[in-house]
This record gives sequence, C-alpha cells and structure tokens, in this order.
Amino acid sequence: MQKLNFQKGDGLLPAIVQDYESNEVLMLAYINEQAWEKTLATGKAHYWSRSRNSLWLKGESSSHVQLVKEILVDCDEDTVVYRVQQLGGAACHKGYRSCFFRKVDGETFTIKDEPVFDPQEVYKK
Repeated sequence: MQKLNFQKGDGLLPAIVQDYESNEVLMLAYINEQAWEKTLATGKAHYWSRSRNSLWLKGESSSHVQLVKEILVDCDEDTVVYRVQQLGGAACHKGYRSCFFRKVDGETFTIKDEPVFDPQEVYKK
C-alpha cells in the first residue's frame, strides 16, 4: 500500500471530514500514522488530539462515531478527506452537526445552525 507523507507537518496531517451523503464539511482534525492505521484497521475515524497529545476515536465519549465510507488523498499525499457516516447526528463537541456552525457576518460571527445535543449532558462537564 502506498504511504501518506507524514514527514510534513511534524508527523501530523490534516483530515477534512465530510458527510458521505450530503457532502457537508463536518470538521477538520489531524492524524498521525497511528491514527491513520487505526482508521484503516477499524473503519472508524481515529485522530490525534493536539490538545491532549493522544490518539482518540471520534465518538468515544459522545457515541457520535464516524464510520469511514471513503478516503480521498491529495496530490502531495499529505492531506486526506474522510467521507463518513456520522452517527448520532453531530460531529462537533459543542453540540452542532458540523464544527462550521458559524459564519462571518460583517465584523462578527453569527451562529447559523441549531445544536443537535447539549454538550453539558453528553460530556457531563
């Protein structure tokens, strides 16, 4: 199998996550080689958390798992697009379907979507 170019980005590559059916962009995360291999082995999206400095399975806390239906690789082999089935209806830890729930409106950000779940309830924080 061909390899991704993990030499770039200090071993972290961007993973754009897109809904398999609607093409909606759900989130952007980062993968390292370990996350890449776990994703390929399980069919579930795994990422590298830069804030926690650890591997994480998307949905391990919320049950909002991403089932990978297709993976696209860019021309430089240093960025991927995960086309996923988003279980639980939301990809964003703030409760929205997409992490891109705000839009630029003049000099401010306006929320354009409704939350799917209450993060206080799901994460018990």
